[in-house]
Amino acid sequence: MNNSLSDLRTSIRRATCTDEKTVLATLMATSSLSAERRERLRGQAVDLVERCRRKSHKAGTLDAFLQEFGLSNKEGIALMCLAEALLRVPDEETADRLIAEKIQSGDWGAHKGKSWSRFVNASVWGLMLTGNMVRLESDITDETTSWMRRLVSSLGEPVVRQAVLQAMRIMGGQYVLGRTIAEGLKKGRASNRRGTRFSFDMLGEGARTEAAARRYFQGYVSAIEAIAADGKGLSVIDANGISLKLSALHPRYEYRQKRRVMAELLPRVQQLALMAKRGGMGFSIDAEECDRLDLSLDIFDALARDPQLADWDGLGFVLQAYQKRAWQVADWLVALGRDSGRRFMVRLVKGAYWDGEIKHAQEHGLADYPVFTRKCHSDVSYQLCAERLLAAQDVIYPQFATHNAHTVALVLELTRGGEQFEFQRLHGMGHLLFDEVQDSNPDIAVRVYAPVGNHKDLLPYLVRRLLENGANSSFVNRFLDARVAPEDLLRDPVERLWRDAKLLEIGGGTLESHQKNITKDLMARYA
Repeated sequence: MNNSLSDLRTSIRRATCTDEKTVLATLMATSSLSAERRERLRGQAVDLVERCRRKSHKAGTLDAFLQEFGLSNKEGIALMCLAEALLRVPDEETADRLIAEKIQSGDWGAHKGKSWSRFVNASVWGLMLTGNMVRLESDITDETTSWMRRLVSSLGEPVVRQAVLQAMRIMGGQYVLGRTIAEGLKKGRASNRRGTRFSFDMLGEGARTEAAARRYFQGYVSAIEAIAADGKGLSVIDANGISLKLSALHPRYEYRQKRRVMAELLPRVQQLALMAKRGGMGFSIDAEECDRLDLSLDIFDALARDPQLADWDGLGFVLQAYQKRAWQVADWLVALGRDSGRRFMVRLVKGAYWDGEIKHAQEHGLADYPVFTRKCHSDVSYQLCAERLLAAQDVIYPQFATHNAHTVALVLELTRGGEQFEFQRLHGMGHLLFDEVQDSNPDIAVRVYAPVGNHKDLLPYLVRRLLENGANSSFVNRFLDARVAPEDLLRDPVERLWRDAKLLEIGGGTLESHQKNITKDLMARYA
């Protein structure tokens, strides 16, 4: 590693929990879009939302579910808690008691007929019990609240527990493309427009035993073989790819076990990467918790310098913009590409572990958080990273993962010079948004991040997605809600950043006060 790369790594480590005010100063100093360009892209975003709302009947089931049952009402919170109960409560008796409490507390009747989706209006609970779209009797649909309580008292919590589990499977079927790669490839082609690319994610992370890690490894081997066979003759950019969770391949994937991880995990990853290279496909190291980033960078550096993987542009990395050091990691990836003579795929995401990162920092008494505490700060960080990646087209192929119309408009504003890039979205979400984008710009490529796996591996992924996108402030949650004006939904994050900076300068400690309220906010969300 040359000195500049070594210095960048040192800066990344030091910036893990940097004071947020310091990072805001950097973001403000490096934001290059003029007020005129920001206003133009905001107008484009508003137009995009309005066009999508005129076609809201074409939106997916999960868009409807998240709009009706987000984290802005007690019924949505109850559903999240039920999912969490099935995932985390170790004994059935405790799970039953929690289920009874949450069902009794909800005003389910308040949601009757409110959604434009037949799936939601048919009654979430009818779906739970049958697994099918059913016609419910009028005394059930008209008296939803009392019926729910009678249901629990007459059938008992164990039956309802199985019903909730069935509901998670139904919802999971909307998020997961298939149980196997073969099924995923078939369903993907059938349910998406011609030319759609996929990045397959094998469900299963955080292997707790060596046996589990080896099982996941074999799953990746089979998946890579199937994807490669399906994509023969395509370029590495046009072909489907795979995303790799390092925590699925080693039971002790943590920094304090670095020597062991590099000796045991790295050879497994190198073997899979070599298979992907031979198959002419993309192979991305997926993002995980902040305290694993440094170890992920070590593994990625080793892969980039592996002579067996030379002359292959499929090696990829997932960059989380909500980390305070994201722009420095972007600089490191660019520098590594030039130092190793490689071109990397870099998927830029906002980040999916925010709640866990905040809780982890509080539990360990860290001086500050490793992630931004305000969404607009993450949005400006995303912009800064996007500019850096697009400016390094010689060594970076940018992949912009988002479901936010403002972020889509931002990327389109930044790429008016014919840059090579693609958008990415989650399977089951955002297809209406990107259908509108591609209808207006047929040459723009979209890749679908597509989870594949069995129901036993589904719950951790499902709960994380529901928490991430069900939050009251989530764009996805309010995207098709006609009660929210597009102008309010799509406020300029740079302007909000400047407003925060002004408050800090005048009020002294506004941000610290905000950070102290994070605990209260989390408690309110999960009470």
